[in-house]
Amino acid sequence: MFLPAQIIKKKRDGLCLNKDEIEFMVKGYYQGDLPDYQMAALLMAIVLKGMTKQEAADLTLSMLHSGDVLSFSGLSYLPVDKHSTGGIGDKTSLLIAPIVAACGVPVPMIAGRGLGHTGGTLDKLESIPGFNTQLTLDTFKKQVLSLSGAIIGQTKEICPADKKMYALRDVTGTVESIALICGSILSKKIAEGIKGLVMDVKWGTGAFMKTQAQAEELATWLAETAAKSGLKTTAFITDMNQPLGRFVGNAIEVLECLSIFKNEPVLGWDPKTFADTVELSLRLSAEMLCLSGHSTDHESAYNTCANVLKDGRAYKKFVEMCEAQGGNLQQFHFPTDLSWDTLSADSAGFIDSFDGESMGYGAIALGAGRKQTTDIIDPFASIIVHKKRGERVAKGDVILSYTSKELSRREAARPLLQKSFVVGKTAPPSFDLIFKKISVQ
Repeated sequence: MFLPAQIIKKKRDGLCLNKDEIEFMVKGYYQGDLPDYQMAALLMAIVLKGMTKQEAADLTLSMLHSGDVLSFSGLSYLPVDKHSTGGIGDKTSLLIAPIVAACGVPVPMIAGRGLGHTGGTLDKLESIPGFNTQLTLDTFKKQVLSLSGAIIGQTKEICPADKKMYALRDVTGTVESIALICGSILSKKIAEGIKGLVMDVKWGTGAFMKTQAQAEELATWLAETAAKSGLKTTAFITDMNQPLGRFVGNAIEVLECLSIFKNEPVLGWDPKTFADTVELSLRLSAEMLCLSGHSTDHESAYNTCANVLKDGRAYKKFVEMCEAQGGNLQQFHFPTDLSWDTLSADSAGFIDSFDGESMGYGAIALGAGRKQTTDIIDPFASIIVHKKRGERVAKGDVILSYTSKELSRREAARPLLQKSFVVGKTAPPSFDLIFKKISVQ
C-alpha cells in the first residue's frame, strides 16, 4: 500500500519513482481516489526535479492503460502515424494521411485542435462542410481497415488519465516538462494501435521550442521514451522560423492542400510556390512507409510517395476519407468576396525574419483560432504570406494579406501581424527545412 504524500516527497527530493508508484498515482487520480491538490503537487515536483526516460515510459504506459487501446491484426503493413509539435501553416497531416494510406499503409490518426499560437488539424478539416471528426472508436477502426486512413479527435475512451491530468497541468503551471509532454503525446498515439510513429519536432520563432538544441532535446526524449514503451519512432527536427507554405488559417490551408493534390493554382498561386509544404510532407510520409515495413530505404519510399501524389492516387484517397467521414468537397468553396487588408514593406531589401508567435496570435485575433475553448472558429479567417524569408522586396511590396468577416477582428490583428516580419538590407542565412533526423528502434 502506497501513501501519496510519500511518493510526492520522494519526487520532491529528486529520487526516481518506480513503475508501481507511478501507476498508483495515475490510476488513483483518474478513478477519483486522489484529489487534485496531491496530483498537482506531484506534477510540480516532476517539473522541478525531472524524470528519467524510464520514468517517462512508465508514466506513458500508465496513462495509456487508463482507457481503451486499439489493436490491428492481419494487415500487410504495420499501422503508423505522425505527430507534429505545432507550427504556423502546418497542414502536413492533411496531405500525409492520404499519401500514406494510398500506398496501402494503415494510418489511424487521432489529431488535435489549435494549441496556443498554433493551428489544429481538426479545425482545418471541419472547415469542409459535413466533415465529422468525432467518430466512435469502432467506426474509426472500421474506416482504417477499409480505407487505410481516418483522422479523428480524441474520444473519451482514449487515455482519460491524460485528459484529466492535462487539464490540471494547464491551470497549475506544470505544462513545461519534457517528461510530461512525452507521456501526454505518446500515450495517445500508442492508444491508436500504431506500431510506428514519425515525430515532426519544430524549432524556431513559430514553434514551442525556440532553438535547435531545445528541439533536439525534446526529439531525443520522445524517441527514446517511445522505444522504452515499445513503439518504433523517428523524429525529424524541422524549421519553423517562417510559416510552412503560403496560407495560414483553416479553410485556406485545406485550399493549399487541394492545390497540391490536384496540381492546380488557387487564389492566383501556382502549386509550385507550396514547395516546402510538399517536401516536408513527402519526407515524413516516406519515413512512415519505412517504419510500416512497406519500404526498406527512405529514398525509394520518398519516390513512391511522390508518385502517389503526382498521379492523383493521394487526392482520390483524400476524397474517399472525406466522404467516409461525411465531408462534402463539392460544397467546399473559399469565398471570393472577402475583404482583404495588406501589410507592405516600408523599404527595399530582403525578408530577414518572421515572428511566428506574433503571426499565430494575429491569426487567433482574426478568428482562425481560440482565445478560450468556447470561442467559435471563423473557417475563412486567413493570412497569405506573399514573401518568404530571404526573398527580395521593393518598397511597397505586399508581405502579408489577411482577412476576417469582421472589421474589428482585422483591426485587432493588424498590430500583431505588423510585427510578425522584419525587412533587412541583406539576405539572411538560410535554414534547412529538416535540421536533423533521430531514429530509435
